[in-house]
Amino acid sequence: MKKILSLLIIAAGIAFDQLFKNWIVTHLALGEVKDFLPGFMSLTYLRNDGAAWSSFAGQQWFFLVLTPVVLVIAAWFLWRKIQQNWYFIGLTLIISGALGNFIDRVRQGFVVDMFQTDFMNFPIFNIADTLLSIGFILLFIAILTDKSDRL
Repeated sequence: MKKILSLLIIAAGIAFDQLFKNWIVTHLALGEVKDFLPGFMSLTYLRNDGAAWSSFAGQQWFFLVLTPVVLVIAAWFLWRKIQQNWYFIGLTLIISGALGNFIDRVRQGFVVDMFQTDFMNFPIFNIADTLLSIGFILLFIAILTDKSDRL
C-alpha cells in the first residue's frame, strides 16, 4: 500500500510543480514580478540553469548526469526503508522534486523558478526545490532517529 501511496505522492508533486511552472511561463514575462502574498512573497519568472537557488549556474550537463544517479539511489533506499515513515515521506519528496526539475532540464535546458521572498534576501525557488528541501530535512531526521544498525 505504501508503494502505491509513494507513487501517488510523487506524481502529485510533479504535476503540481509542472502545472504551476507552466502557469508562470504563460502569465508572466521573463523577469516580471507580481505580488503573491504581499510583504511575504512575490512571483518572479526566472530561468535557472543551475541547481537549487541558482547555485552551480551553467552546469546543466552535471545535473543531467547526477539526477538519474540520485533518483536510483533514493528509490533503492525508499524500497528498503518504506515502512519507516520519516524515510518514506522524505525520500518520496526528494524523488518528486528531483523529477520535477529534471523534466525542466531535459525539456527546456533550464529550470523555471518563481517564488521570491519579500521579507528577506533569499534565492528565487520553485515547488520542486521546496519538495527537495523538505525531503532532505525529513531524511536527515530519519537518519538521526534511525535505531537500526543496517540500511
